[in-house]
Amino acid sequence: MVTAELAVAMPAVVVVLALSLWAFGLGVDQVRCVDAARAAARAAARGDSASQATALALRAAPAGASVQVTETADSAIVSVSAPVRGIGSWMPVPFRPAGTATAARELPWPVPTTGAVP
Repeated sequence: MVTAELAVAMPAVVVVLALSLWAFGLGVDQVRCVDAARAAARAAARGDSASQATALALRAAPAGASVQVTETADSAIVSVSAPVRGIGSWMPVPFRPAGTATAARELPWPVPTTGAVP
C-alpha cells in the first residue's frame, strides 16, 4: 500500500518542484531586467551614447532580451524586456520579465558659476 501511495505522490512532488524552480528563474530574470535597465539609464544619463547604453544593458540582461533607450532633454529612459524561458516558452504565461528605469541627466563638469564664491 505504501508503494502505491509513493508511486502516486512522487510525480506530483516532481511537478511542484519543477514549477517552483521555474518560477524562481522567472524572478531572477525579472531582477536582471531591472538591474540592466538601471545600469543603462545611469550610463545614458552621464553622457554615454545610446548604443553604449544598449550594449551595457544587453550584457546585464537575460539572453534574448530587447532594450529600448529613449533620451529626452533632461532624462534618459531605458526599458528592458526578456522572453519567458523554460516551461513558460510553451505555456501561456501572463508575466514577462521586464524593467524600466529613468535617470536625470547629469550636468556637465565643471558647473558654470556666476562669479559667486560659496
